[in-house]
Amino acid sequence: MKLNKNQLELINKQLMCLNEIEDEKCFYKKKFGEISLIETQEDFENLPFTDKNDLREAYPLGLQAVSDEKIVRIHSSSGTTGTPVIIPYTAKDIEDWALMFERCYKLAGVTNKDRIHITPGYGLWTAGIGFQNGAEKLGAMTIPMGPGNTDKQLKMMMDMKSTVLCGTSSYALLLAEEIAKRGIKDQICLEKGIIGSERWGKKMRNRIGSELGVKLYDIYGLTEIYGPGIGISCEYECGMHLWDDYLYFEIIDPKTGEILPDGEIGELVITTLKKEGAPLIRYRTHDLTRIIPGKCKCGSEFPRIDILIGRTDDMVKVKGVNIFPSQIEEVLAKINGSSSEYQLMIDHLNEKDICTLFIEIKPNFNKYELEREIQSQFKSDIGIKINVKPVDIGDLPRNEKKSTRIFDNRY
Repeated sequence: MKLNKNQLELINKQLMCLNEIEDEKCFYKKKFGEISLIETQEDFENLPFTDKNDLREAYPLGLQAVSDEKIVRIHSSSGTTGTPVIIPYTAKDIEDWALMFERCYKLAGVTNKDRIHITPGYGLWTAGIGFQNGAEKLGAMTIPMGPGNTDKQLKMMMDMKSTVLCGTSSYALLLAEEIAKRGIKDQICLEKGIIGSERWGKKMRNRIGSELGVKLYDIYGLTEIYGPGIGISCEYECGMHLWDDYLYFEIIDPKTGEILPDGEIGELVITTLKKEGAPLIRYRTHDLTRIIPGKCKCGSEFPRIDILIGRTDDMVKVKGVNIFPSQIEEVLAKINGSSSEYQLMIDHLNEKDICTLFIEIKPNFNKYELEREIQSQFKSDIGIKINVKPVDIGDLPRNEKKSTRIFDNRY
């Protein structure tokens, strides 16, 4: 994907604004110094990458690129480790974000006649309020539940006749299981699910979609770049459309930083084109995906990336083999009796790495036979031998936010 004329002009406008910052201690001055305007693709690709560690070092407000009077809100990354990343927003940033999110709803076929049930968290996290701002921009009835209190969630879902569920895949699965357990599916009016915040496999998608009886859409975003709503899948489920009039996207080799051609899997890098409060140049997301060449069957002109296959920092190395969550999910997709829920425990005992896969098994399947089948498939596809511990559906913990599936206990 190459810069078009409009994107080049917008990036230069961002660079000019950064050059006007007088505080030599601010993030942009320390990172870039005096930035020359760019004229070519090569000029742009010579600009340095920005990483989350840079943003942490800018704590608390080193990323702020405008005066205090223009800042109307801050958000923070949802990560639980390290110094948080604080992102300031101007009123225009909030409006632009709402417009992008409104596009997401529209691409998913959501209208102002829908009733949008929002379960992600509110507060410093961008998720809940992002879904809400977009829904209000669309003019739809918004039900801002936030996470937790499943009894109340289901009561409101039935009483308010919610038609669109917004949430993480983990919480959507929890709600789907509770609806089935309580036998209230005929009282649920959901038609669509807009799911984001964490990657999810095909089995999990199929379970949520079939148990809730809804059409599912992947929504993409991260706090550093506005929040959720910078891209979404369409009805054809062939990648996620991204709003390239607000953002520029690259795919790089995560080890070398080399730009990869469209179609090749690598790390997604994003540059903001219109952000005022905290613009970012060539930000490394650590999300692994690819740019999908060609035009989508839905007719949208906006470019697409594939669904996320993982993150560069999700990978664990065991016995010399690199393992991503997506690889485990691909193995389980081949096993008829396995559920979508698993946990991989990695321990170091007697000078050896030991992997144990706990996997939920569907009723009426032979656990002993599936244990052997999963073990064999894992060895064949990924290349290492593991211990497999089949458990019943519901035995593994459910999460109202994001689920942790790989536990590396070696360190």
